[in-house]
Amino acid sequence: MLVRVSLGLLVLFLSISYAAFEATARIHYDRIKTGIPNSNSNISSLAGIEFPGHMNFNAVSSSTSANGCSYLNDDDDGSKKIVKLHLKQGQLDSKTEPKSSVLESTMRDSIRIQALHTRVIEKKNQNAISRLNKQSSLKPVIQKAAAPESYTDGFSGQLVATLESGVSLGSGEYFIDVFIGTPPKHFSLILDTGSDLNWIQCVPCYDCFEQTGPYYDPNESSSYRNISCQDPRCNLVSPPDPLPCKTENQTCPYYYWYGDSSNTTGDFAVETFTVNLTSNGNSEFKPVENVMFGCGHWNRGLFHGAAGLLGLGRGPLSFASQLQSLYGHSFSYCLVDRNSDTNVSSKLIFGEDKALLNHPNLNFTSLLTGKENSVDTFYYVQIKSILVGGDILPIPEETWQLSTDGTGGTIVDSGTTLSYFADPTYKIIKEAFVNKTKGYPLLKDFPILNPCYNVSGIENVELPDFGIEFLDGAIWNFPVENYFIWLEDDVVCLAILGTPRSALSIIGNYQQQNFHILYDTKKSRLGYAPMKCADV
Repeated sequence: MLVRVSLGLLVLFLSISYAAFEATARIHYDRIKTGIPNSNSNISSLAGIEFPGHMNFNAVSSSTSANGCSYLNDDDDGSKKIVKLHLKQGQLDSKTEPKSSVLESTMRDSIRIQALHTRVIEKKNQNAISRLNKQSSLKPVIQKAAAPESYTDGFSGQLVATLESGVSLGSGEYFIDVFIGTPPKHFSLILDTGSDLNWIQCVPCYDCFEQTGPYYDPNESSSYRNISCQDPRCNLVSPPDPLPCKTENQTCPYYYWYGDSSNTTGDFAVETFTVNLTSNGNSEFKPVENVMFGCGHWNRGLFHGAAGLLGLGRGPLSFASQLQSLYGHSFSYCLVDRNSDTNVSSKLIFGEDKALLNHPNLNFTSLLTGKENSVDTFYYVQIKSILVGGDILPIPEETWQLSTDGTGGTIVDSGTTLSYFADPTYKIIKEAFVNKTKGYPLLKDFPILNPCYNVSGIENVELPDFGIEFLDGAIWNFPVENYFIWLEDDVVCLAILGTPRSALSIIGNYQQQNFHILYDTKKSRLGYAPMKCADV
């Protein structure tokens, strides 16, 4: 059954893309320090986003009175614990014109895709340099964050925090509440599974965007420590050009660029993050020492309202990778449907969730690892074929391959909204939907999304099935509301778009709604189970 979806919510998800790009370029650190004139100094370049209201049809909305700041703790057998993080949808406005919102939103996805592609090219160049000069540098030693004293026996712990939508702050990202420093102070960070570096705006803030609450001040924390240039961990961040380190004892500088005008520059450091650990239902706050993060003194762009960003990518710098000693090697999330009221929370869960693992419809497909020129941050999967209306489309299997030069391949990404398939795959998918969709007039004047149909006066809209078959035999079938979007009262459009030939294909978060998605890096697999996420 097709669900009427708010176009504004499409904007909400797509706006995540702005702040989710992985670092892909460098600039001269000293040039930034001396100060480039900037008319937007101390002001975010992201204006408050207004969203149209819901357009509900043929659907029953989920609702709950759960407090968005409450904690969910699941008891376990004492050896493996989990964490559940709440994510709330904010109240949407109804002033944005649908067509212009779609145009703006897809442009944002386009910027993200370009940044992801640039990251691939950068990885290729890094590998080429490494092969030419294998003896040029020492491999960095990755030092894990120190686990709380009571958990040094290797047990996983529960990390409990609150996630909420940033709509009330004028942005569409998802925010996580964290406590940083000694004594611990509260900050709201954007959550991003498509990048690794954790960073926060720091005093002195020479060029910073507007945030809610005060900046982090390292001078007020007794546990803050700079990482020096001679520390091998300095090799984990992208240095500014030219060589940024004049002496070995100098603080390690970093520069991350996010594909548009957004960037962060500052000092690479370690700090204590205070987390909520639970065992057998009992909860207490514990300090986790030596978490690597960026202390940003020059920060520009599209992070409105947040204090910084928390990365959940696959690389060694991400918050997920650094805290594996607490919760193990897996995390999952379950995003509620677009018709749920604003009191319903989506969930981000660290650790093995027994309820999910015992779900009768849980499927797994392999995560690709060890491919030459693949980007360490991304979660790659291997598609075999696409099914529309029950038929396998005539797409050559080599279309899906990750090539030796790092191009192509498919990633699962929570920071990109819609799903994107590289040409000619997208054209074949679009033509299949056009050929199999009968009885509804085809509209040709809608921007970006195509095909779009006039379904005026039709109560139960019937559209072709859509599924993805993976190389290992797993099949992911989607409900129609995950790949068609209702833009106006009488218009429904395919929520899938294309990228240039040889570019990445991306399974975005819009297609992941009401699926519990599991990232298991230890067993190198992606799990997915259909679920009413409001009940997780």
